[in-house]
Amino acid sequence: MPLIDGRRLDHDTLEHMRRLAVSRVLSGEKPGEVARSLGFYRTSIYRWLRAHKGGGDEALKSSKSPGPDPKLTEKQRAQVIKWVVGKDPRQYGFDFGLWTRGIVAALIEEKFGIKLTLPSVGRLLASLSLTPQKPLRRAYERDEKAVAQWKKSVYPKLLRRARRIGADIFFLDEAGVRSDSPLGRTYGLKGRTPIVQTSGQRQKINAISAVNAKGAFWFQVYSGMLTAIVFIGFLTQFLKTRRRPVFLVVDGLSVHKAKSVANYVQSTKGNLELHFLPPYAPDLNPDEFVWHHIKQNGTSKTPLKKNESLKQRITDDLTAIKNDKPLVKSFFKADSVSYTIY
Repeated sequence: MPLIDGRRLDHDTLEHMRRLAVSRVLSGEKPGEVARSLGFYRTSIYRWLRAHKGGGDEALKSSKSPGPDPKLTEKQRAQVIKWVVGKDPRQYGFDFGLWTRGIVAALIEEKFGIKLTLPSVGRLLASLSLTPQKPLRRAYERDEKAVAQWKKSVYPKLLRRARRIGADIFFLDEAGVRSDSPLGRTYGLKGRTPIVQTSGQRQKINAISAVNAKGAFWFQVYSGMLTAIVFIGFLTQFLKTRRRPVFLVVDGLSVHKAKSVANYVQSTKGNLELHFLPPYAPDLNPDEFVWHHIKQNGTSKTPLKKNESLKQRITDDLTAIKNDKPLVKSFFKADSVSYTIY
């Protein structure tokens, strides 16, 4: 019988074998016989016996090898985190805008004079809780001070005023949906791209919706351009569903700021107010998650059937959202503001 190489055993198994071997020898068996019966080298048994004699049962416990000394100090590891989090490689003179192991390795070599292999960089990043992720887009034109002001001051004041006068706060947004949007992933044989049959007719539909932190949801599906007149019509229909005054938070789309829209809002005599988000800050609008949900779970996962209407599909999907209050509320917990449910 071939002898066992202890290095091939896991730590727990090897520890059990050490304890068993020492116990049998201490009970009166000869070390050579114990070694043969367990399939180990005699030298291993004697080594375990010496360890037990010097340190008792504690000396037989398994312990992981510490491995080689780390090449980066704790201070250098902390610096790597500062490089990556909240910044991109272009700020350090690289042309590429996304972090890769190669770029991190090059930066470590440039700043610290330490050369690391790509696998080593991968292990380093994992140990620092830095994982590969799909980044969010942020416009250069975005005003971070205005975003911070909205979070810390503007919205809290709006919330307090809504509570005081008994108004509801809604967030509104519009989106377009196409029948030929990219499909999600599916399984297939390696080297053979799977085929999913769907409608060859290209359809496009637009929709507008408004969400409330309490789970209220309103929508309309439409085709054609969104003009000030069309938007006013939507606002009129929306107000018919509300019994209390509405503070409607919208983005800075030109239609939202049209003079005719402002005149209509004024004509409601306080039943409707429009409040504008900072420019280029879609992440502040929970209604954006409605469209993310529709696009991620709609035609990308369930392509249109033959002769199926995209308009009817989107209407059904939005109706399902309307009937799912917990889902609507979750849109307010998923954003970067954590809007208070009042």
